[in-house]
Amino acid sequence: MQVYKAPIDDLRFVFEALDYPGRVAALADFADFDLDTVMEIAAQAGKFAAKELLPLNRIGDQQGVQWDPETKAVKTADGFPALLRKFRDNGFTGIAQPVEWGGGGGPHSLGLIFGELATSTNKSFSMCPGLTNGLIDALLAYGTDEQKQYYLPKLVTGEWSGTMCLTEPQCGTDLGLVATRAEPTADGDGYLLTGNKIWITFGEHDMTDNIVHLVLARLPDAPEGIRGISTFVVPKFLEDGTRNPIFCTGLEHKLGIHASPTCVMSLEGARGWLVGEPHRGMKSMFVMMNHARLTVGQEGIAYGEIAYQTALAFAKDRRQSRSLDPKKQEVDQKADNILVHPDVRRMLLNVKASTEAMRALLFHVAMHLDASHHHPDEAERVRSSDLVALLTPVVKAWTTERGFLNVSEAMQVMGGSGYTTDWSVEQYLRDSRIAMIYEGTNHIQALDLVGRKLPMGGGRLMKTFAAEVTSFIKANADTPAMGEFLGPLKAASKELSELTMQLAMKGMADPEEAGAVASNYLTVFGLTAGAYMMARMAAYALTREDRQARAKLKTARYYLHNILPETKSLIAIIGAGKAHMMDFDADEL
Repeated sequence: MQVYKAPIDDLRFVFEALDYPGRVAALADFADFDLDTVMEIAAQAGKFAAKELLPLNRIGDQQGVQWDPETKAVKTADGFPALLRKFRDNGFTGIAQPVEWGGGGGPHSLGLIFGELATSTNKSFSMCPGLTNGLIDALLAYGTDEQKQYYLPKLVTGEWSGTMCLTEPQCGTDLGLVATRAEPTADGDGYLLTGNKIWITFGEHDMTDNIVHLVLARLPDAPEGIRGISTFVVPKFLEDGTRNPIFCTGLEHKLGIHASPTCVMSLEGARGWLVGEPHRGMKSMFVMMNHARLTVGQEGIAYGEIAYQTALAFAKDRRQSRSLDPKKQEVDQKADNILVHPDVRRMLLNVKASTEAMRALLFHVAMHLDASHHHPDEAERVRSSDLVALLTPVVKAWTTERGFLNVSEAMQVMGGSGYTTDWSVEQYLRDSRIAMIYEGTNHIQALDLVGRKLPMGGGRLMKTFAAEVTSFIKANADTPAMGEFLGPLKAASKELSELTMQLAMKGMADPEEAGAVASNYLTVFGLTAGAYMMARMAAYALTREDRQARAKLKTARYYLHNILPETKSLIAIIGAGKAHMMDFDADEL
């Protein structure tokens, strides 16, 4: 059984609580996307996801993809090419891309709604249009006018798809080891690229007429390391219809996302064109990667949502044992519904509360992302850019870690039924595990947060975030009913600030100290940011008297008292530093 209903009510609550009308819809570029319009579009997308994407999710998992060693072609699961055409025909591709290139002109906030709905219902499928949007962003930022004119209309409308070709057999995280070469062509039209790439999502498939690859490679005069990388756009088919020699030479066999082809790609003198400046390729690639990191972070939210809905539906139907409270026992039944058991409530509420906190944080960042590009005030654009930079690694890492745990909790609620294929939660567990690995492993996100984002501008980014939280606390300090929500937030915010200062001092003295605690520090940051979001949800809920608002207050209380205290143990572990892990000799491990 597959269970899913798009969480439109909660999305609307989040958008209202975070003041989407004032922060995004009020921007001139998004005047056509008021809250009602956005939610109507979201509702239609939710129905499409449940009706069209979800039924193919298990089919894709069971069939996988097939590679033909003679033609080097990849066949996707039954129904996937037709599904992309339906997705495209309904106007869902490029909804948040510029109108001038055939897009819908909507905000990133709307695009991320689509991301959650598609990921919840068919993660493997969603990766194709998702990566294409990242390529579009990179070309918009660094492509030439000619490149934009040629590629963007096809990419934005979904007729063509895009990939990101970074990893090679000898280099993953350390992209300075990229060995793919780009030689100028004899006719002066572009470059010929030679090399091998691995783990290329949708590097080859049968869902679009053309596939456009963004490839990292080195020019002949490139300096060593990361400073010598350039970026090239390399299409599967050239403008005259000729097959460009970039081929899939094999497929990876994976734990999950079976319907998404993860390709080994060989460039055999493939023609490509430089994107951006020579030796400055990481600038354009990071545009694509940063887009991907927010969408990957969303995967933890999306999987937590569908797993929660599935476990809740199961729990409402399942009867086992008697309630520990005699008053709650149903004497006319042989056993009580498992929702009466405190530990089942604990697991379900762990998933519900953390998912809602993470969703709010993601869209808080998305609204800052919209402001960073479209706000008329430069100071506001800078402030929002700082917060996006600071919080992106937190969103990518914390939400994927927690999301995977949430799927596991949902499986535990269902017992043996969750472990079998009948309810699909086992697929969600397998599919969600990759999110902690790709687009920069979560430890890399933690190192980025600690090593780059915290010191940036003399600590300006962290000061901006702390000031925002403090401003919220002060603005609500005179509301008596907010006291129970502000108290835990204020304490957690203070602890995070103190921890940040301690980490900065230790990290300057010994970088290994920072590396040893970075992941736990990021989790503390995420939990605290989640508390900030739940306090904001509570502040808005107190202005209403409906059932949803009352439930949100209860959820906020649960988060602040049953999830946020996890920071205490993490802070103690951080205090232990590197000593007890780095004292081991290699032959003692």
